[in-house]
Amino acid sequence: MDITCITSWSIMQEQQSLKQRILEEMTVNYSSNLEKNFDVAKRLIRITPDGFVEILVREKLGGKDQIVLYLIGKMYAKEVAYVSDEYVGNGELLERLGFPVGSLLPFLKELRDQNLVRQVKRENNVFHTVPPAKIEEILNTIERKLGTKGRSKT
Repeated sequence: MDITCITSWSIMQEQQSLKQRILEEMTVNYSSNLEKNFDVAKRLIRITPDGFVEILVREKLGGKDQIVLYLIGKMYAKEVAYVSDEYVGNGELLERLGFPVGSLLPFLKELRDQNLVRQVKRENNVFHTVPPAKIEEILNTIERKLGTKGRSKT
């Protein structure tokens, strides 16, 4: 083997090694956040086969908490292919959560300002989702507010 072959082989090995390390140590899959927080989510929400989210403790929560729970529930619905993506439009939030028309947008703005909701525009529509890294923080905060930590509600 000449030095060029050895050097090329060595570079390829380093790239493979780096690729493997990235896959093993840096790759984040939000479904692992969903799995990690499944028990907490199960105490707070349910999903229907048509992809809608039922909030079990709705009467005890403010609008912003209801929105983020709905969005997290939609992520679980996507995981089981009840829906094609986890993004939720304003119309669905208004209809499913029953908010008065003027209240949704201020709630969403506050949630975006707190980095708890991400907004995506598609054509002339606006959709929302929760950043995967915020799932645990949101669920734990809501559980603390409700004082339901560790209790099961089926």
